[in-house]
Amino acid sequence: MSATPSWRGVRFLIPGFDVPEPPFPAPDGASPAELGGLALTPRGGLETVSDRAAVRQALLLLLLTRPGERVLRPTYGCELHRLLFWPNDDTTAGLAIHYVRQAVERWEPRVDRLRVDAQRNQDDASRLDVMLEYRVRSTGDEERLSVQIDLGGAGGGGAG
Repeated sequence: MSATPSWRGVRFLIPGFDVPEPPFPAPDGASPAELGGLALTPRGGLETVSDRAAVRQALLLLLLTRPGERVLRPTYGCELHRLLFWPNDDTTAGLAIHYVRQAVERWEPRVDRLRVDAQRNQDDASRLDVMLEYRVRSTGDEERLSVQIDLGGAGGGGAG
């Protein structure tokens, strides 16, 4: 038996992050980057993720979930959505860092937060790049997760 715990979860495809080319034409001409939701296996079952990928997906879903979206956990999520239409300055970056720290500390006990940083996107002044470096407690593996917040409100957040 393994000394480290193994986590499994249903795989969610998140637009702009990990949506692969679909094996079928996209509905209504949508691009693959616009599709998302539950991932299916070739046989039609639910695809799963495990271990490091499960933790990474859980963190990404946490950061992209607004408190109040989950019916049975109304306080689950991250307040990054509050920054919509704020100026892209140091104050907004500081709030983004605070919101990410707060959410990770409250909702993700499987990781130690190493570093959170936020700064203006080099190519688009209306986007704020938020970066989280974390360590999975059970394995000691260090990972990095990046999320882009569109402060102008033109679209949803992307991740990498």
